[in-house]
Amino acid sequence: MKNIKIAIDGPASSGKSTVAKVVAKDLEIIYLDTGAMYRAATLVSIEIETLDFRKIIEFLQENSIAFAQTQVFLGTRDVTQIIRGNDVTAKVSEISAIPEIRDFMVREQRRIAKGHSIIMDGRDIGTVVLPDADLKIFLIADAAERAARRYKENLERGIPSDLSALKEEIIERDRYDSSRKVSPLKAADDAIVFDTTGKTIPEVVDFIEGKARSLM
Repeated sequence: MKNIKIAIDGPASSGKSTVAKVVAKDLEIIYLDTGAMYRAATLVSIEIETLDFRKIIEFLQENSIAFAQTQVFLGTRDVTQIIRGNDVTAKVSEISAIPEIRDFMVREQRRIAKGHSIIMDGRDIGTVVLPDADLKIFLIADAAERAARRYKENLERGIPSDLSALKEEIIERDRYDSSRKVSPLKAADDAIVFDTTGKTIPEVVDFIEGKARSLM
């Protein structure tokens, strides 16, 4: 079986991470949550109280981001839950837009992907991180449905949330991510656009796995 690289892109709460994790498990390939990496960098910015990319990158070099199944670590510290909090969510687009932070993350993501079968999800995987990916999927969904998904996830994690506010945040983040100068959110020219509105997770997984298996 040949190595395969799969890029899953799309806006916030379009189902990228949930689907990518299942696909990775089913196909027995590596899953890299790039969104969690940017959230970890955002947490660093908040905790050391700086927007200076040099200080953020220096911290990340001394305390590497690592994954263990569904857990995310910053050095030896488990930050799985805290990086999903409202404070991090509110700032992650701002930190993600810093060119030097993105350059650092892209180098790390490409290093991890080298020589492996891997699936990554994010906003610029198919256009920037893995432009040579064998399969590129761009997931979209109605903003109201994405807000409802995020609301449910937050409640399950014990994070206080307001559904209307979440919808406004998602719409604003779509605007910000799509209009930023560095690595804007957009579908690669050769990506397959798939609307997940009204679709179940198994339906989206089956679609992606069918495309992937035909390439493996």
